[in-house]
Amino acid sequence: MIELTDDMQHALNNALADRAPCLVATSSADGHPGIGYRGSVMAYTSSTLAWWERTHRGGEKNILSNPHVVVLYRNPATRAAWKFFGDAIIHQDDATREDVMGRVIQPELDRDPERNGFAVVMEIDRVETMQGEVLMSRD
Repeated sequence: MIELTDDMQHALNNALADRAPCLVATSSADGHPGIGYRGSVMAYTSSTLAWWERTHRGGEKNILSNPHVVVLYRNPATRAAWKFFGDAIIHQDDATREDVMGRVIQPELDRDPERNGFAVVMEIDRVETMQGEVLMSRD
């Protein structure tokens, strides 16, 4: 069962302010990886993450062709670190897009003044420590 702890939710929701933005890793359908920082990653629900995707680059294409993603949170100051594995869905023109956008931190929205971005929601299947210990699993 996936149920993010209060500590995990707080850390994720404050990652950019804490100078510890998350890394999001994707892969194309033919296995070519992509990775990048996302300052807008949030605990959307107790079992999902969400972020605002504003670049319209490789991550978007990768998610559309292969929904499997990994989000890495690591804060050296607090020594908290987790890997979140799951499947992502892009929301471009629906209520979920609007809901996520309404919860994105202002510095990230300021980088997308025309609001051309879209929401990505990731259903978490597994949470691991940096050493690979499984903390939570959907199965």
